[in-house]
Amino acid sequence: MTALLIIIAAIVLLVIGYITYGSWLAKQWGIDPTRKTPAIEKEDGVDYVAAKPAVLMGHHFSSIAGAGPINGPIQASVFGWLPVFLWCVIGGIFFGGLQDFGSLFASVRHDGKSLGEIIKDTMGERAKKLFIIFALLVLILVIASFVNVVAGTFFSEEGFGFAANPTGNQSTAMISLLFIVLAIIYGYVTNKLNVATVPASIAGVIGIILITVIGLKCGFVMGRTAWIVFIGIYITVASLVPVWILLQPRDYLSSFLLYAMMALAVIGIIISAFTKQATFTIPAFTGMSTSIGPLFPALFITVACGACSGFHSLISTGTSSKQLANEKDAKAIGYGSMLIESALGIVSLIAVGMVFEKYTGGEFGSPSAAFGAGIASMFNNEGTGAYNTIYALLTLAVSVFALTSLDTGTRLSRFMFSELFLKKEEATWKDATGIRKLLAHPLFGTAFMVIIGCVLGGLKLSAIWGLFGAANQLLAGIALLAVCAWLGEVGKNNKMFFIPMVFMLCATLTSLVMTIIKKCKLITTPDAVWGDWFQLIFALAMAILAVILVIEGVQTFKKQAEKKA
Repeated sequence: MTALLIIIAAIVLLVIGYITYGSWLAKQWGIDPTRKTPAIEKEDGVDYVAAKPAVLMGHHFSSIAGAGPINGPIQASVFGWLPVFLWCVIGGIFFGGLQDFGSLFASVRHDGKSLGEIIKDTMGERAKKLFIIFALLVLILVIASFVNVVAGTFFSEEGFGFAANPTGNQSTAMISLLFIVLAIIYGYVTNKLNVATVPASIAGVIGIILITVIGLKCGFVMGRTAWIVFIGIYITVASLVPVWILLQPRDYLSSFLLYAMMALAVIGIIISAFTKQATFTIPAFTGMSTSIGPLFPALFITVACGACSGFHSLISTGTSSKQLANEKDAKAIGYGSMLIESALGIVSLIAVGMVFEKYTGGEFGSPSAAFGAGIASMFNNEGTGAYNTIYALLTLAVSVFALTSLDTGTRLSRFMFSELFLKKEEATWKDATGIRKLLAHPLFGTAFMVIIGCVLGGLKLSAIWGLFGAANQLLAGIALLAVCAWLGEVGKNNKMFFIPMVFMLCATLTSLVMTIIKKCKLITTPDAVWGDWFQLIFALAMAILAVILVIEGVQTFKKQAEKKA
């Protein structure tokens, strides 16, 4: 019954937050449904493509979700369910939702340009360049983390080819490959044959069911290294083709999996509450310090996407703002998607609560496995047909979301890498000259980021995720700072940003300093490996860049205050 009360409380609080605080933010900032958006004014058929609200919601939600709201809350569950619950709800409403909505709105008012361009308008060209470098470092970690997750989900053994009576990983791999084909077909029939959204969506859902049945009967086998290479090639292509071919349709269709997964989880929670099929066993609170560190800052770094994520601001300003057809939809897409993700974080917390002793005992190879096992256990006992089928479907969903985030993250890398080498007067890479024209070329930037990300993706996930969490949350603090500075510049209310901004910067910089100290001690011992050096250098670089950007931000706020005085 505890699990049922937790999910009911979370849903009620998040809905209240959306209706009250979300609407208040829209009013404060002046959302204007009559104003033309960049997707309409700058339509180019490649990146600027106006999408129907449901389609864009699917893209945005699938992209921001990834594996974050599943991995993060599950890892943080060692603090007890109450801290994770409070941070997912409070963080989602007042931190993450604020950042996502604000970033989307600011980008729409900047011709769909990136957060770097928003920073340039308020803090100057140098701050823009520093931010882009920082964001690219974060995106490298995003690519590395999710390449690791996807390859781990697909890989089962060395070899190559189709497999009858497949394992869960082999089925997941096969279904994911077929999902790519299905997305391309969906994109073609809706954008070129102009098939309406409703019938196309029905056909798409039927297609998802069919490829799932095929994948459960016939899997695909490939070695881990081969999967990493395949994923690298796929995300390179996906980031370069027009959004309507793959990005929009794939994300839209994958959102149905996400909604179905959450609905399945809620049904399972209700069933287990009355049948005692599975029992929620996480204590409310376990203490101020656990195996992953002290409550502050570890909780706020580890939960990540379930409450607040800097990666969301890059998606809002990189792809979603270029597809928003009307400003009135910004609240649902920017703010609403974050609150749904917070609900997913709570679902993940409840899932691990059903297998908590096994999880803390090290019986699962990953948080995603614990997630699938926890929800499947609500329906039937381990080893049964129902358990195995639900577990396989949930594992598929997690891999689809991670691959979706990879698609979007790589496209964002392409945008920002090009921006880094362009001068003020140069609109695209074609306007650049000399070596800068090569460096700003979409293919060069994409290949550069993908190669580094895939190489790092070969590391253990534990070696990447902790650093990714700190970098991601630090990016959130900087995104809050950037939007706050812009709102102040244009004379709109920005006071709601200061507490979330300061808190996120303090938590993340504290975490990075702790990582730097720990790694400095470790590299002096014989146990040090190259991954330790990588984490140390990355942490130092991000901390230094962040401090410089914070100083630039403080100076901007000071100038704005002097103008008002």
